Amino acid sequence: MSYIEIFLLALGLCADTLAVTMAFGTASGRLGLGAHLKIDLTLGFIQAAFIIIGWALGEAFFNLIAAFDHWVAFALLLFIGGKMIVDALRPAEEEKADLMHFGPLVVAGIATSIDALAVGISLAMMSLGATKLVVTFAAIFAVTAIVAAAGLLGGRAFEKVLGNKAGIFAGIILIAIGVKILLEHLVF
Repeated sequence: MSYIEIFLLALGLCADTLAVTMAFGTASGRLGLGAHLKIDLTLGFIQAAFIIIGWALGEAFFNLIAAFDHWVAFALLLFIGGKMIVDALRPAEEEKADLMHFGPLVVAGIATSIDALAVGISLAMMSLGATKLVVTFAAIFAVTAIVAAAGLLGGRAFEKVLGNKAGIFAGIILIAIGVKILLEHLVF
């Protein structure tokens, strides 16, 4: 997996985070630096941690599925990407998360990171080395934290500009990575 693919993966995974922070940003008004850092860093850490947890689960079961690992990675990414696209095309539900308190913040972080768990499993199927895993963790942490900050700051402006396109774009990225993995194993 190239560094560009890692960046695109990080970008694709944080679409849910963008949606949650935009929703909160529209309702919260002006936040102080401490509140921003708490929200941004918590959401970034949870997303990145779920990649590592998924990778560890994938590594634990790798020997059982090594013969068809590329199909598993493809199926997971196709499912997650497809779900993102379908969710983005559905009418928006008006739900506002309360990210000022730690409990709801962690719940929002977990809810927006479930897809990262599945992607982490697929990364294990790709035999991602320790260096690339650390880079992936750092990229996902940083990109998610930056996107969360942008969502909080942008709020209504982002929602008007991006609308459902963020989820569609993220889904397409994940599906494309899944297709690439499958083709690498079937063609080469």
